[in-house]
Amino acid sequence: MSTPAPRDTKLAVRRGLMLRCPACGEGKLFGRYLKVNHTCAACGEELHHQRADDGPAYLTILVVVHVVGIALHSLVGRYQDHPLQLALILCTVATVLSLALLPRMKGLMVAIQWAKEMHGFGKATS
Repeated sequence: MSTPAPRDTKLAVRRGLMLRCPACGEGKLFGRYLKVNHTCAACGEELHHQRADDGPAYLTILVVVHVVGIALHSLVGRYQDHPLQLALILCTVATVLSLALLPRMKGLMVAIQWAKEMHGFGKATS
C-alpha cells in the first residue's frame, strides 16, 4: 500500500488566493460571494469539508487595519483642516479593501485546509 504524494501548499495557496480550486486550479472555488462550491466543476474534488469559520474575517481585519493605519498616519498632515474628508477617504478604502480581501482570505483558508488534509480533505472516497 503506497502513501499518497504530499500536496503542494504554496501552489494550493496561490490557487486559493485566485479563487480557484486548490486541487486543479481550473474550477471556481465559490458559487457566490463567499459560498464555497460543494465540488469542483473541473476536477470533481469535494470542497464541502472546509471549516473556515471566522479565520478569513480575522485575517481581513488584520490586513485592512494595518493599511488604513499607515494611510491615516501619512494623510493626517495633508487633511488636517478637513477631518471629514479624511474620514470619508479612509472609510471608503477600508470598505473596498475589506470586500476585495474577504473572499481571497477564505480561499486561502480553504486551500491550506486542503493542502494539509484537514477536516476530511485527505480521506479517500471509495
